Amino acid sequence: MKKRVLLVAAKTGYQVREFYGAAERLGVELALATDRCHVLDDPWADRATPVQFADPEAGIELLKARGPFDGIVAVGDRPAYVAAEAAVRFGLRFHPPAAVAAANDKFQARERFRAAGLPGPSYSLDPVREPRYPCVLKPLNFSASRGVIRANNAREFEAASARIREMTGGASMLVEDFVPGREFALEGIVTAGQLQTLALFDKPDPLDGPFFEETIYVAPSRESLDVQRKIQDAAQRAVNALGLIHGPVHAEMRVNPQGVWMLEAAARPIGGLCARALKFENADARGMSLEELLLRHAMGEDVSGAALAPGAHGIMMIPIPASGVFCGVEGVENARRVADVTEVEITAKQGQRMQALPEGSSYLGFIFADARSPEEAERALRTAHGYLHFTIGRDLPVVR
Repeated sequence: MKKRVLLVAAKTGYQVREFYGAAERLGVELALATDRCHVLDDPWADRATPVQFADPEAGIELLKARGPFDGIVAVGDRPAYVAAEAAVRFGLRFHPPAAVAAANDKFQARERFRAAGLPGPSYSLDPVREPRYPCVLKPLNFSASRGVIRANNAREFEAASARIREMTGGASMLVEDFVPGREFALEGIVTAGQLQTLALFDKPDPLDGPFFEETIYVAPSRESLDVQRKIQDAAQRAVNALGLIHGPVHAEMRVNPQGVWMLEAAARPIGGLCARALKFENADARGMSLEELLLRHAMGEDVSGAALAPGAHGIMMIPIPASGVFCGVEGVENARRVADVTEVEITAKQGQRMQALPEGSSYLGFIFADARSPEEAERALRTAHGYLHFTIGRDLPVVR
C-alpha cells in the first residue's frame, strides 16, 4: 500500500509541482491542502483540501477524511504553521506550533535568540523615539526581503516607516541596528532537535540596502571550514532557541569579525524553484532532490547520510528592475548556451504585473548552474544574466 504524505502549501507557488514529481518518483501519494476558497469546487483541478490559513481549524477537520497520513510537509511560512497544527491533531512528526509561530515573527525570533545568548543587533518594535543609524526596518511576518528597508537618517526612517505601514496596513514593525558583513543561507533538516546541514550557500552580492534583494546563491560555501563550523553552530543554537524539532529549516545569517549574527531560521525549505539547484546522494540514492529528501524524512526515514552532490551549484533569482507589466524577454537561448548553465526558466507571464522590492516578493525567473568550483558557477550565472533583456511596460494608473 502506498504511503501518503500531506503537503500544505499556498494555492499558487512553484514548489507544489516539484513535490508532486518527487512523490511520483518515490511511489508516494501526495494529498494537497491549500488556502483556497471552500465554496468553489476544485477550481485548480488538483483535488486540494481548502484550508483558510487565517483560521485553519475547519480545514484541518476536513483533512481527517483524506487520512491517515504517514507524514506531513509544508511549503512557506504560513503553511508551516497550519502543518504544525495539523501534525498535532494527526499525531505526525513536525515542528511544534509555538516554535513555528516564533520563527514566523521577526520580533519573537529576536527575543528568543537574545534569551539564548546569540549575538544580535539592538532592536525594538516601532514606534521608536530615537533609532540608531543606520538601522533596518522590517515587517514582522513578511519573507523574501519584502518590506525590508535600511534607513541612514531620520528622513529615510520616516519614509521607510510610511512605506512599510502602507504594505502592512499599519501593523507593528521591527527596527534593528544594521549589521554589516557577508550574508549566507543554510539549508537544513532537523531530527529530534538536531540540525543537519544540507547546503551552505554564499551570497556573493553585497546586501547593504536600501533594499535587500537576494540574487545569487552558490554552494558549497567558499568560506574556511572554521567559519562554516561557526555558522552551523549558530544555526543549531537558533533552532534550539526557537524550539524547532522535526522538519526543514532555511536559516540566514551575517558574518563579520565580531562573529555570526543570525537573521532568521524559518521552519520551511528554501523558496521558489531554488531547490532545483540541489541534488543529494546517500547509500541508496543518487541525484535525489530536496523534495524527495524532505518526503523521506517526513515519513520517518533516516536521511542522516544524505550529502550534497559533488561540484558547485548556483542559483540566480532574476531580479525585477522596476515595477510594471512584463512584456517579454530576449536572449534566453543565448543564456542557456553559457557553459555550466543547466537551465534558464522565466516564470513571469506576458501581461503579468511585476512589483519590485520592497513592495514585491517575486522574481522574473531563475538561472541554474553546475560547475567544478563556486567561482565558475557564479561566473556562469552572471554571464547568462547579461544576455537577458527584459521589457517592463508602464503600469496603468489606478483610478480611485
